[in-house]
Amino acid sequence: MDSAAIEQIIETYHGEDGGLISILEVIQDKYSYLPEEALRIVSARTGRSMVDVYGVATFYKTFSLEQRGKHLISCCLGTACHVRSAPKIADELKRLLGVEAGGTTADREFTLETVNCLGACALGPIVVVDGHYFSHVQRSEVEEIVAKARDGLDRVQIEGDDRVFPVEVSCPRCNRSLLDPEVLIDDQPSIRVVVAFARKHGSLRLSSLYGSYNIKSDHEIPLETVLNIFCPHCHAELRSPTHCPRCSASMVPMIIKGGGVVQICSRHGCKEHRLDLNGVNL
Repeated sequence: MDSAAIEQIIETYHGEDGGLISILEVIQDKYSYLPEEALRIVSARTGRSMVDVYGVATFYKTFSLEQRGKHLISCCLGTACHVRSAPKIADELKRLLGVEAGGTTADREFTLETVNCLGACALGPIVVVDGHYFSHVQRSEVEEIVAKARDGLDRVQIEGDDRVFPVEVSCPRCNRSLLDPEVLIDDQPSIRVVVAFARKHGSLRLSSLYGSYNIKSDHEIPLETVLNIFCPHCHAELRSPTHCPRCSASMVPMIIKGGGVVQICSRHGCKEHRLDLNGVNL
């Protein structure tokens, strides 16, 4: 573990509102879990007791004290999913991966977890792999889901892919809707934000289909450009303390109607995105 990197993270976020949570989020993004040594450094440098630090680290489900695998598979066992045979789905995942819930495979490829609710009960049984939702899962489909995870889940077909579905989002600062029904992308109202880069300023519209990467922009945006993204209503910059695990650019948070957060990477061309229907990633 790089102690100097941990201290730099602390220096960046210490003293901000919610600074401890931001520090732990960035550390988790860097290492995929919260190493004990890192927590001790956080305690010493922030003046917070280890009891306080561990209290935050164990309260939020997004944090893990154990090293996770390359892919995180979550199986919902909430009431709506349970009555639709979700326990059989979980058992099949355990059998295929050879681990119990909370465990990580020996090759560090997969971590399996079960959750009480993902907030999308009508879609149950639900399995989520690296932020990609699989709805109405049957036991016979579990092996294919695991195989897709091994191959990578970035290849998305809009038509007929049940991992792609519409979301209604709003600004996390002013709570006003970001949907623009007058400009459609993928036959859905687009998400309108304002972007700034390289002395350029203008509108950017994103697909409101979670899993689609289609956009429309006032300006041509070179690949790899890191964008500053703002709410078109209150003009607040939409920036999360969380950094992209792929490219380290800042993530952009938007609130989902009904509860939850969707985050996308601010680097043009990076396809990292996250969906948290429990709203604990901010």
